[in-house]
This record gives sequence, C-alpha cells and structure tokens, in this order.
Amino acid sequence: MPKAQLVELYAHGLGVIEDARLELGPGFNVITGETGAGKTLLLGALGLCLGGENATSRYAAHADMRAAAVFLRDGGDEIVLTREASSTGRLRSTLNGAPSSAEVLRNLANNLVVIHGQHDSLNLRNRAEILRIVDASGQVSTSQLDQVRASLREAASLRNSFGGDEAARERELDFLEFQIGEIIATKIVSKDELAETLETLTRLSSLRDGQEALARVLEELDADNDDAVLSRLAQSIERIPAGDAYDSARESLLAALALAREGIHELAVLSDSDAFDPVVIDELNDRAALLQQIARKYAGSLEAALETLAVLQARLEEQRAATVRLANLDVEVAELEARERELARVARREREIAAVQLTEAVRRQLPRVALPNALLRFEVDGDDGSETQILFTPNPGLPEGPLQSLASGGELSRVLLALSLETAHEDVVAVFDEIDTGVGGQVAQQIGQCLYEVGRQQQVLAVTHLASVAAQADHHFVIEKTTDHGVTSTSLRAVNGVERVNEIARMLAGDAITDEAKALAQRLLETSR
Repeated sequence: MPKAQLVELYAHGLGVIEDARLELGPGFNVITGETGAGKTLLLGALGLCLGGENATSRYAAHADMRAAAVFLRDGGDEIVLTREASSTGRLRSTLNGAPSSAEVLRNLANNLVVIHGQHDSLNLRNRAEILRIVDASGQVSTSQLDQVRASLREAASLRNSFGGDEAARERELDFLEFQIGEIIATKIVSKDELAETLETLTRLSSLRDGQEALARVLEELDADNDDAVLSRLAQSIERIPAGDAYDSARESLLAALALAREGIHELAVLSDSDAFDPVVIDELNDRAALLQQIARKYAGSLEAALETLAVLQARLEEQRAATVRLANLDVEVAELEARERELARVARREREIAAVQLTEAVRRQLPRVALPNALLRFEVDGDDGSETQILFTPNPGLPEGPLQSLASGGELSRVLLALSLETAHEDVVAVFDEIDTGVGGQVAQQIGQCLYEVGRQQQVLAVTHLASVAAQADHHFVIEKTTDHGVTSTSLRAVNGVERVNEIARMLAGDAITDEAKALAQRLLETSR
C-alpha cells in the first residue's frame, strides 16, 4: 500500500469553484470535465495547499477563498494543509489547524506529492531528484561515503580551528614561551612584592639621607681641622684678654663650648655608618624597576602578571597538545581523503551501472507514452557520479541535450510517466495534469494503462480530456460548470455505473450523447486494463 495518500481536496471561493470537495481513493484517480469547468483551478487549489504561489490561482481567489488538502501517511498519520485568504488579500497558511507558513508547507509537500504538468515536471529539472531516482533504481547506497565525508569535514574544521600554517603556529609557540620565560625569570614572590619593595626602599632611602645629613653636621661642627665650628669657637675663647672683667664672659663661653661638645657627642652616638647598606638600596632599586616593567607590560599589576602567566601556560599546553593532535590529524585527514576517493569511485561505478540499466528500462517504456522515436539516457559524472542529468532527443538523428531544454511540456510529462513506470515512488502522490495532450487513439489508451500501472505502486491523480485514459481509472470524478441567473458555478462528483458510462460517452461524442457513444464507452470500461 502506498505510504502517502491524498484522501481529500477541498476548494471554496476560487474562480468558478464555489464549493468543491474531492474524496480520493487509492490507485488511479481521474478528473474529467468540459474545458473551463475548473479542473485547472482545482489543481491550483492543491498547489496553494502545498505552499505554492500560483499566480492564476491567486488571481482567481475570492475574498473568502479557502483550500485544504488532507493527506494520510504510512502509519495512519493525518496531515491537513490549508491556505485561506485574509481580509487584506494575503494568504494564511495552517498545518493541522495551527498557524504555519508557506515555506513549511512547501518543505512538507516535497515528501508528500509531486505535480507533473505541461510546464511543471520539476522533479525532472532537479538534478538532486534525478540522482535520487538513479540511486533508488540501482539500490546505490552512499551512507559510508557520506559518513567519511562528514568525518573529513569535521577533521578539516578541527585542523583549521588551530589557526595558521605550521610556521605561524611555531611563531606563536615561540612567543608564548618567551612571555612565560620573562615572567618566570622575574621570580615574583607575591602580588604585593612591588608595593613591599617600594616601601622598604623608601624607608632605607630616608635613613640613608638622614645619616648623610648627620655626618655633614658633625663634620661642620667638630672636625679635626681648624675650620670646624667648635674649633674656631675654642680659638676665639682663648683670645679673650685676661682680667677679672672678662672672666665671667669667658666662663660662660667655656660652659657653652662644653655643652655644645656634649650635644655633638650625642649626635655622634646617633651616627651609624652600618645602619644601611648602599648595595642593598641599589639592589632594591633594580628590583623595583624590574617589577614595574613587568607590571606595565602585563595589565598594570603583578597580580595581573601572575594571572597572565597562568593563562599563557595553559595556552602553551594547549598549543603543544594541538601540535601533537595536528600531526595525528594530518594522518587522519590523509586516510579519510584516500577512503573518500575509493568510496567515490565505487559510488560512481555503481551509479554508472544503474544509469545504463535505468536508461534501457525507460527506453522500453517510451513507445507506450507516445514517444516512439525519442532517445533518452541517464548520464552520470563527477568523482562520485553525483552530477547527473537526463539527455534527450525527440527524434533520431538530432543532437541530444538536457531533457529540460529539448523536451516540450507534454514530452517532459510523458517522460516522467515512462520513468514512473520503472521507478514508482510509493512515498508520494503523483499528480498528472493533462499529460495526454496531443495524443489520441491507441496511444491514449496506452497512456491510460501506464497511469493505471503506476497507480499500483503509488496513488495517482490525473486530469484528462481523453476517454481512453479516463476509462482506465479506479476512481472517476467529474467537474461540471452550470450557469444560474447569470451566476456561473461548478460542482464536483464521483461517477460510477451509468453515470460513468455517460461521462465517457460525452468525452467520446460531445454533448450529443448517442447510443453508439454509450455502447463504445461501455466497451472501453469493460476492456480497460
């Protein structure tokens, strides 16, 4: 049983279609009716439900237009696709009753239905679909190739994420090692070492400056030379004249001299040449300068420098590990590339075989679809054979070319029918819009038989004007146009028994249905299939 079925199609307010509901069955379904009755609009409604933007259907849409398509998938899941006109004229989309978008409906439709019309056999214009057909016909599996390519992309992306070429990575490693070595060589004791060094240096510098000033004072006051202040004072006291009148002043000055010498002695006690070591101060100055240089270079503080050190060391380990990983990646990539080439060769060989077999199979069907003189072949190219196309010529002796370029709309649709006979895709519904245009007689009957055969594998819906085609259907629907008080509308109904005989007779003889036409219609129905 087909895995996808269109069980119902509904249209309201679309051109001459006021209300039309089509309940389809499995197998081959056919819609007939006079020209202009609304068959194209009905398929246009289906196209809208599938997310299409058919200009003709949109132009014909009334303000209250609504179209709905109900699909049944394998497992019993029901899918309802709806498009309806809003008050502004825009089309709203819903999926199973929930607001959606035309894009969502289009993506879903790809797995549900394919419409083949005079100008819409899109799956034969799509190379990816042609490749799928070739692979399906030859049971070609590229799962291993796909897995290898995914692994190759992942490995190449990982290799690229390490950045740069080998020389650039070596330069980065050298710079990281230089920065780390520079910080480590500084031997930072703690994040506060600079502040503590500056504090000690300030204290020792102040002590040094004080001792130097004290030594100068002692030198000026009481040196061993005659220029010292106290020596000159003693010499001056000695020059005071003798006599009782001067004794008192002399004694006072001698007392002052003695007191000054006591003061100098106290200052001399405070003087200590070993109170500071100039070498230590020089070392502290050098240390402070080095620490300040490191702090400025690495974010302004020793704490930041220590944090940077940890980051740089971690990065260096990552880069070293990456270097080892890169060496392994290079080997891995080389192995994956070799594996990819081998699997691609296998895929191309299998696709070439499948293309030859499918070409022969479809060629055998071409006469049945009114293309007795046409030539067709599947061509594969590329490393893995994924560059596929269908080459076609409608008549012998003419150069072949891409099918979509050389085939007319009718030829394109009939090629699709021939292909469907060999590769019916049970996962989707096949819709054929007037595929029998331009043919008649025995050929029309053959096309009807082909559509019936395809219907054994997948559900088929076809619009036709030919009685020979309609007589082959499992389910027959008629769309009729009537005019009442100047208003034109259509109706849609399933026909069976006498009603179907009469519709087939109308298609054979026109409106003037004769007994002969009915008899011929009866024979067509009895001898169909």
